[in-house]
Amino acid sequence: MAIFSCENNIFVLETKNTQYVLGIDKNGYNRHIHWGRKCPVSDFLSTDIWDENSNHTELDMAKQEYTVFGGTMYRESDLKVQFPDGCREIELEFVDAKIGSNKLTVTFKDKVYSLEIALKYSVNDDDDIITRWAEIKNSGTDTIFIDRMFSAELTLPSVEPYTFKNTNGSWGGEFVETESQLQGGALVFDSKRGTSGHNQSPYFIAHQNATETSGDVYFGTLAYSGNFKVLCSRDLFYTTRISLGLNDHDFKYALKGNETFITPKVFCGYSWGLGEMSRQMNRFAINNVLPKQFNDKILPVLYNSWEATEFDVNCEHQTALAKLASEMGVELFVMDDGWFGERNNDCAGLGDWFVNETKFPNGIDELIKNVNDLGMDFGLWFEPEMVNPDSDLFRKHPEWAYHYDTRTAHTLRHQLVLNMTRKDVRDYIFERMDTMLTDHNIKYIKWDMNRPFSETGAENLEIPQELWYRHTQAVYDIVDRLKEKHPDVAIESCASGGGRSDYGALLHFDQVWTSDNTDSVDRMMIQKWFTYLRPTKVMRAWVTDVNWYNTPTTLDFRFNIAMQGSLGVGGNLTKYSKEDLEIGKRNVALYKEIRHLVQFGDLYRILEAQKDEILFNLYVAEDKSEAVAFIASNGTGFMKKAIPLKFQGLDDDKIYSLTVDGKEYKKSGAYLKNVGIPSTIRGMNYNRIIKIKAE
Repeated sequence: MAIFSCENNIFVLETKNTQYVLGIDKNGYNRHIHWGRKCPVSDFLSTDIWDENSNHTELDMAKQEYTVFGGTMYRESDLKVQFPDGCREIELEFVDAKIGSNKLTVTFKDKVYSLEIALKYSVNDDDDIITRWAEIKNSGTDTIFIDRMFSAELTLPSVEPYTFKNTNGSWGGEFVETESQLQGGALVFDSKRGTSGHNQSPYFIAHQNATETSGDVYFGTLAYSGNFKVLCSRDLFYTTRISLGLNDHDFKYALKGNETFITPKVFCGYSWGLGEMSRQMNRFAINNVLPKQFNDKILPVLYNSWEATEFDVNCEHQTALAKLASEMGVELFVMDDGWFGERNNDCAGLGDWFVNETKFPNGIDELIKNVNDLGMDFGLWFEPEMVNPDSDLFRKHPEWAYHYDTRTAHTLRHQLVLNMTRKDVRDYIFERMDTMLTDHNIKYIKWDMNRPFSETGAENLEIPQELWYRHTQAVYDIVDRLKEKHPDVAIESCASGGGRSDYGALLHFDQVWTSDNTDSVDRMMIQKWFTYLRPTKVMRAWVTDVNWYNTPTTLDFRFNIAMQGSLGVGGNLTKYSKEDLEIGKRNVALYKEIRHLVQFGDLYRILEAQKDEILFNLYVAEDKSEAVAFIASNGTGFMKKAIPLKFQGLDDDKIYSLTVDGKEYKKSGAYLKNVGIPSTIRGMNYNRIIKIKAE
């Protein structure tokens, strides 16, 4: 990577394969110049623009890196404030630009008021991802109120319309892919629920007729787990812009004197094809985003007891499950809901994080020892942000839940949301979780969050609209404090499934729960959509007994799908036959042989279950020395039964050995990619796992 400071305040950021160029024009405005393939550095210049007429001004036309509210600018802004005297317009002047340690900082200040804006850019030598954020500083003494504050603005190069991919999912159907061509006006993807949510995603993917293997693709994702907004627009001059940041819905922030607000980061990039986009972000996330305790570690095969026992937990039943899980080859046993307080259903006990003495008369250590003696680590479920009205905690501290005295609190799943902006609430949550981790040999936490916010009163805050941001920061803070004190404990992010699986969560949590929907047929698509921009490694995927609304699939089929993430088992093993247990044991052993490829390899999505009737995913080692292919179909039409399997991502010049349908092959990577291996795929529950090794 190199950052060049050119004449006339033009700055060129170079990644491994791409270029990003910005500058300061003669009037001191920040200007976006180029994003895409590399050009000679000396060719770049900042072109003059002017008012088109009295209705379409210079500011309105400008391609900018960060647009502030004010003057003759009539499009959407990235920053809007109110100064102490009531002025709501910002007028910036350029201060300086500093280059160092693969970072660029471009600083501006208001011409009158004590507001400073530093635009931050960071790039690495070995990838094509650009990290952007803004730092907003009040260098005076009087409070400045912020009404809108985005992290970054991005301008796309083509004058032709872009198609935007995002999601329109739900609980149990996360990450459902949507596409919208933006010809004019705006597209908005956002959340107002308190988390990034199940519906729309805090990212954009913009392309023009791109496929997995071809076409220009521009993308960016916001590293934030609360209310977000991604605003995409195309104006009458055919300029397409995207701004990403905190949602300005019910938002206000008091920036006090000498205080700096650092916005959430945006990770953005350009690729050729959707597949390369996914591979870029997968590598970048593992190397630069995930917490360092486990980012380069193989994640263990886990068993979770929820489906087998639900709330009816005790030492005897959990030990029986643990014994069967251990025999299957599981490495981590997780006890889910029901171990604490008076938690016999979802109506009571939430918030009382003390071991239920009736269920565990000898304490929880008896179970933990049993699990450890079986050769497994022990994990535990928490839902720290929530409280049941029927709990000792709520009876003692009803004021700890978000509320208005004049409104009736709505419960969802019989629970309320704790006011995490209160220090006493944060202290209680940390103390309870820290005590459990300190007093017991717990190596894993499943952190759940099962409802959005309502009745968002927070009388402890001077500016109540700050609660959305402060709540999210409180979650991050508690997780970070726990990980600092207990560095050998892995923490999973769950929010009714994949409701908090964004890059903000990935900066703090070690993995995420993909979806409460574990049906293997649905998971074929859910997992595809998940891996567009998220790393495969963090995607927890369970084999369970649930088939939701689809035709039941075989146990081998369910393992095939779940092994394409970080494998977990969640079925009721006490009801498994000897044959089923052997199937599980065989598949867990196979997964351990190939999981380094799944968790750290490059993913090539070759065929898609929904479109092609066949799922065909290939995971390739970075050095191309080996790979593993997963093929699955839940039923094919007549014309799809006999096809050549073409393996992408291999080294053309290497010779690979593999076995397909019982026949051994030794072929070059070029042959496997361009000609392929004949295969016949028939009927329901077809599944194959093919190991490929270079000679």
